Amino acid sequence: MPLVTTEKMFADAQAGHYAVGAFNVENMEMVMAVVRAAEELRAPVIMQTTPSTVKYAGLDYYLAMVRVAAERATVPVAMHLDHGESFDLAMQALRTGYTSIMIDGSHESFEDNIAVTRRVVDACAPSHISVEAELGKVGGKEDDLEGGDGNPFTDPQQAKEFVERTGVNSLAVAIGTAHGLYKGTPKLEFDLLREIRKVVSIPLVLHGASGVPDDAVRQAIELGICKVNFATELRIAYSDGVKAYLQQDPNVFDPKKYGKAGIANVVETVKAKIAVCGSAGKA
Repeated sequence: MPLVTTEKMFADAQAGHYAVGAFNVENMEMVMAVVRAAEELRAPVIMQTTPSTVKYAGLDYYLAMVRVAAERATVPVAMHLDHGESFDLAMQALRTGYTSIMIDGSHESFEDNIAVTRRVVDACAPSHISVEAELGKVGGKEDDLEGGDGNPFTDPQQAKEFVERTGVNSLAVAIGTAHGLYKGTPKLEFDLLREIRKVVSIPLVLHGASGVPDDAVRQAIELGICKVNFATELRIAYSDGVKAYLQQDPNVFDPKKYGKAGIANVVETVKAKIAVCGSAGKA
């Protein structure tokens, strides 16, 4: 089917008390793997690219791959710009054909974050493209993304004001997760998430979920998270599959052979994450 927006995905997820898995893809093999896993489990799915991934090949390259995958699929697939770092990049993604946009002004002041988010929301509204923003600072480092200094957590009253003033469609909240690999077991602030949910009714997003214990992700979903982002674990799964194949057959020169090993690993990882999100059978 054609690419879809996230509007119905999130409405269904909120009503059904589950989350939609959002998976960062780096190449054709990862795109194929995510769709294969979604098809096997009959789950709606979001594929997304960060700015550094976009710099590697271009918005049009990644969109083309995901669009073809979506057209061959029988489950809903959305294409999302993850951590859009500027108004200009958000507009490029919109014009290219992405069906969901994130503008990340979390490293700016509260007022500047509101201003840039409002601009993106206003620009995307005529095309009915949903916009995600971030308030608070998800820690760690992934690609060119780095957590900031100071209090990293989302303030509930600021979140309420932010949503009211921007009209944003979904909000990524900082409750203790981080991008990249964790050095220990992350501790999520569920009481904070409860307080945010009391004053913010739009879909909430959990970033940095790779490495978060499954039970913690499930609890966050019970408390209102509707979209969960996974990136690092997919990269590890793909790379591990390729490395294992090359170790077994170091003389191989056909990339399709070790590519298939990477795909198989990613399929199983994505299926596990879909199960944690509770979105299996929801397509």
